[in-house]
Amino acid sequence: MSTLTASTSPERRALDTSAILLMIVLCALWGLQQVAIKRANADLAPVFQAGLRSAIAAVLVFGWTRVRGVRLGQADRTLWPGLVAGVLFAGEFVCIFLGLDLTSASRMSVFLYTAPCFTALGLHWFVPGERLRRIQWLGMALAFAGIVLAFVDGFLNGSTGSLRTLGGDALGVLGGVCWAATTIVVRGTALARCSPSKALLYQLAVSAVILLAVAALSGPVVLHTIAPLTWMSLAYQSVVIAFISYLVWFWLLTRYIASRLSVFSFLTPLFGVALGVILLGDHFSAQFVVAALLVLSGIAVVNMRGGVGKRA
Repeated sequence: MSTLTASTSPERRALDTSAILLMIVLCALWGLQQVAIKRANADLAPVFQAGLRSAIAAVLVFGWTRVRGVRLGQADRTLWPGLVAGVLFAGEFVCIFLGLDLTSASRMSVFLYTAPCFTALGLHWFVPGERLRRIQWLGMALAFAGIVLAFVDGFLNGSTGSLRTLGGDALGVLGGVCWAATTIVVRGTALARCSPSKALLYQLAVSAVILLAVAALSGPVVLHTIAPLTWMSLAYQSVVIAFISYLVWFWLLTRYIASRLSVFSFLTPLFGVALGVILLGDHFSAQFVVAALLVLSGIAVVNMRGGVGKRA
């Protein structure tokens, strides 16, 4: 996942059928990511997998910037905020990959995608002109009520042990906080004025170095026992998600109104829950369904008028 921004353009327009269909496809792809990570965690150490994903995607994005002639070395005061964004990005994926060892892909999808609400709250505090309206505060209340209810459900009905599930759920929320913090850094610093591919490259490259270093310090990685499906999962995360889908998302941002695109953010956890059930056999209670609906409703209300940044 990565935060991307686009400069304001008078040529951006309302969504047409093509944009809507493309956003639905992107949300489905992003929803599948939690399932792919969960599957690959069986063969690859979570932190090593996250680092390898970032490294592969960083090489691809760097190649893209060379092809497009994007200047990366100019003095634009993005170095320090870029490093901070990369550290936060690494923290987000540590939470996601480790959390998926403890909780289900469906639950992770709901907790992680509370990020738009945390982003709206952070922008309200730290970025001028991003004040929350009364309707958005209502959305925040709905989403956080859903989080509390989902935590209670995980404690009472955790299928792999309530404390284990609760730990994975907490990492999902913390991952959402890191994602939101990355968005705030990008929106509130010089990164907002640089090329989006450069901002993305900061996050991928810095996180790759950090995550692979942590993985190396954690012990040796055995690769000869990796199943083909795991390599396919890694390729999906690196190429389809972290490279292609992010570039498509930015292409949409340059042509359509960002706030209209951000409304689709509630679809990603919906796809994540559905795909977790279909592909991994995830189970959850009626209480969790209510909690998920509260979170999704809160996300939709927060994004009802004005976007807060979007990622996979």
